[in-house]
Amino acid sequence: MGTSEELRAAMSVSRDLGPDYDDAVAASFLDKIGQEVDRRVDERLQAAPAARRRGPTDGQRLALAIVSLSLGTGATIALTVLGTTNPGILVIWLAIVAVNFFFNRS
Repeated sequence: MGTSEELRAAMSVSRDLGPDYDDAVAASFLDKIGQEVDRRVDERLQAAPAARRRGPTDGQRLALAIVSLSLGTGATIALTVLGTTNPGILVIWLAIVAVNFFFNRS
């Protein structure tokens, strides 16, 4: 049964039952419409090809590279001024490399 036919049937039932049942008839009709919408959405989702998981965009990669170099350089300068030895700087750069690696791997 099409939507317009169901609407006509709901209106006919409403007229037959009287105004006391208007809310129930309207709720029933809206429930049927909701089920039809759900069915159509499900059909379209099943018909559509499975969405591929997309990795980071070129813009995101560039932004991460710029931020990484800026933070790494800033941290290197700050630790050098504070007199921290090379292991501290090495740890920071290894962490930056790891973040970039895992981000770009996806």
